[in-house]
Amino acid sequence: MQDSEPRRPDPDALVDLAAREGRGRLKVFLGAAPGVGKTVEMLAEARRVHQAGQDVLIGLVETHGRAETESAIGDLPRLPLRAIAYRGQVIQEFDLDAALARRPGILLLDELAHTNAPGSRHPKRWQDVEELRDAGIEVWTAVNVQHLESSAEAVARVTGVRVAETVPDAVLKGADAVELVDIPPAELLERMRAGKIYRPEQAERAMRGFFKEGALAALRELALRRTADRVDADVTAWMRRNAVSGPWPVGDRVLALIPGGAAAEPVLQQARRIADALHAPLLALHVEQPGQDADPGPGMALAQALGAETDVTAATDLPAAVLAHARAHNATHIVLGRGNPPWWRRVLSRTLIATLARQAGEFSLHIVPSQAASRPLAVPRTLPAWVAWLFLPLLVGAATLVCLALDGDVPDAAFGMVYLCAVVALAALLGPMQAGIGAVLSFAAWNFLFLPPRYTLAIASAQDVLGVVVFGVVAALLTGTTGRLGRNVRAAAARLAALRRLTALSRRLNAQASMSELQMAVVEEAARITGGPACLLLPLDAALAASLPGHFAPDGASDGEPVLRAASPPDAMPDDGAMAAARWALANGRAAGRGTATLPTSAWRFIPLTASREGSPAMLGLLGLRPEREAPDPEADRALEALLDQAAVALERARLADTAANARAHGQAEALRTALLTSLGHDLRTPLTAIRGAAETLRVSSAALTEATRSDLLTTIEEEATRLARWMSAILDIVRLETGQVVPRRDPVDLGAVLREAAAHARQSYAGRSVTCTVPDGLPSPRLDATLLDRVLENVLDNALKYSAPDGAVTLAARREGPDVMLTVEDEGPGIPAADLPRIFDAFFRAARTDRVVAGSGLGLSICRGLVGAMGGRIAAESPVAAGRGTRITLRFPQ
Repeated sequence: MQDSEPRRPDPDALVDLAAREGRGRLKVFLGAAPGVGKTVEMLAEARRVHQAGQDVLIGLVETHGRAETESAIGDLPRLPLRAIAYRGQVIQEFDLDAALARRPGILLLDELAHTNAPGSRHPKRWQDVEELRDAGIEVWTAVNVQHLESSAEAVARVTGVRVAETVPDAVLKGADAVELVDIPPAELLERMRAGKIYRPEQAERAMRGFFKEGALAALRELALRRTADRVDADVTAWMRRNAVSGPWPVGDRVLALIPGGAAAEPVLQQARRIADALHAPLLALHVEQPGQDADPGPGMALAQALGAETDVTAATDLPAAVLAHARAHNATHIVLGRGNPPWWRRVLSRTLIATLARQAGEFSLHIVPSQAASRPLAVPRTLPAWVAWLFLPLLVGAATLVCLALDGDVPDAAFGMVYLCAVVALAALLGPMQAGIGAVLSFAAWNFLFLPPRYTLAIASAQDVLGVVVFGVVAALLTGTTGRLGRNVRAAAARLAALRRLTALSRRLNAQASMSELQMAVVEEAARITGGPACLLLPLDAALAASLPGHFAPDGASDGEPVLRAASPPDAMPDDGAMAAARWALANGRAAGRGTATLPTSAWRFIPLTASREGSPAMLGLLGLRPEREAPDPEADRALEALLDQAAVALERARLADTAANARAHGQAEALRTALLTSLGHDLRTPLTAIRGAAETLRVSSAALTEATRSDLLTTIEEEATRLARWMSAILDIVRLETGQVVPRRDPVDLGAVLREAAAHARQSYAGRSVTCTVPDGLPSPRLDATLLDRVLENVLDNALKYSAPDGAVTLAARREGPDVMLTVEDEGPGIPAADLPRIFDAFFRAARTDRVVAGSGLGLSICRGLVGAMGGRIAAESPVAAGRGTRITLRFPQ
């Protein structure tokens, strides 16, 4: 039987949608195996949206030395990587804090399953992605199917390789878009043989293991199924949000009805086998009913252990609840147990199986033999209303026929017990209304046909009067008890629904990324509860409005005045009279307006939002309501109270978070300002003082100076001006790197020529210093920007020569290591303290040992990190190198 009530969107589905809208989007490029082209496809699409004007930034892309991937990067800007010191080495990792500060429109972050270096904020990269999404940043990433937790075991059986790095399936489930990047196994193997994935020797080993054609075909099927499951989930979510009744024949979904007690195990095991055979998701539902004794807890635990998506609901109409859940979740198969009810139940009621078989024509029913697995269902609860009303006179008539058959053999008063049995059956099977009407009809039939004087409604005997009174009292008690039981069941169902709404509300409020989104979530939920417009007013804080997002100061408003921050619908605006009630409520901390003793003529009611702040209650603002319902609604009132409590806590938490973020930003700006002023005071004043002194000497004593002295003074002016120009150039380089304006060229570079030229330039700048250059034959020519590489080498060599002893040697070398080319600059200086090693690539930072000895801006290595990152490379520092001394800077570029 189809539900005659109009279908409404599923609140949980709407809450999930709202929670997604409050976070940054996640797009996952899913592949069956390495080398299918996930990263290339991601980069190609990113270039398209970048050229269309969107703000796209590469957080980290792993090229693995593949020229195709490197060329796909094109002109996309890159975020500099972060150096992490670990066991004497510096590892370059994705800089989460820099990405949060930069806040790009779209951030590309490859290798979703990657394990971060020790010392990172999160152990796994997918956790970095979640934090980025919480901050409202859209993330694009790539992952292979073998890295999904649910696929790891299957992949290990197929390939013999157990994957160590996995991603929870919930991350893929929570993605806003999943794009499958797929190529046939034969084409993937051809790419492997051509050296487009691994080097030849690595490719041979891979094709003997992971990259066997059969294994690749199985992985491809697994990726296709995971994508199909995701599409099926999207279809189901859309149907629930738009109140579309299922099932749609787009994919199989198995729903298991969980009975109480031990009967759940065979049902769930059979449902799991059916789901596995169909490669379909498994859903599990338990329906709480009146008089239920068996504990559903073990069945729910088993369902979760079997990987089912579980749900619990309360209902008096079991078939309707099962069918509604199946249609809402687009299930195509229903699995339930077959009980063994007594014969009299089979005669007087229709079992759940029989009812579903008649009503669930669009579903496939699977019956599992099980003792007590299926509870029989009374006929009237599933029959149409007109059949139920027809059943009422049939029961009364049947009781009358029984009485006529016994007439003359039993006392007339005993017939009341027969009619009372009919009333009990009506109360149990049909409900209190039918039982009450049946009691009236039974009394009339008993009195008219059997009590003397017969065929009248008069009662002659006092004993008969007493029997009729007892009959009426018992019938009334039965009718009232049945009515209360039904109301209790409906109340329990309402409480369960309210609890689920409260849980969903808590998730939604916690999911909001900003103050404005949180405010909108509060008023939207308030409007849903009351059925009318709602708004949120916060007291104006001019100082706060000037410093925090989500706070603004309307023209003419003064501190402490309630200001509208959010409304649902957006055009819901309190009038002047309502604002007078709002001002009173805010000033006195009590509700005002409609339905209160203060300004009750207002169309709006304003309720204070309070939270504990430093041990005392603090007024946060007002929730304004204009409910459509005049009659009191206890359930809505309880839901509103819960909303007020959670909203106050969430708003206070968001305020504290905004304040902390503002303090951090202010602290970082102050630290940068201090470093800049220190650098200005030292690095500008020193050359300017020298230039001014030399110029003044030339102006005052020019005639008395010898030619050699005059030449020395002019040389001083020239050198200090050059030093000043280099400092300004460094500042400009930092600005260009921070704003993503550095776009490197991609041309093959002769590393031998570049390194020898850099060494020669260093010897010329530091006369008498030993600078050696070692470049082996056969070194590959990576695709780099020769100009940027020369600047990096110049800065690194300059740093090494300045910070090492005058007689210390500096060695510049290059070598091939795996898929990369490594360039190293090593000096024999005092080294870098271990505490300073992780920070040497930060702007304006200088190691503590040498700040007072060697002049410098602290920008050189920071610029190097940015330039190397822009070319797709990594830079690291290691110190000490040997005998407690020396520093080695390593540049690593893909071949």
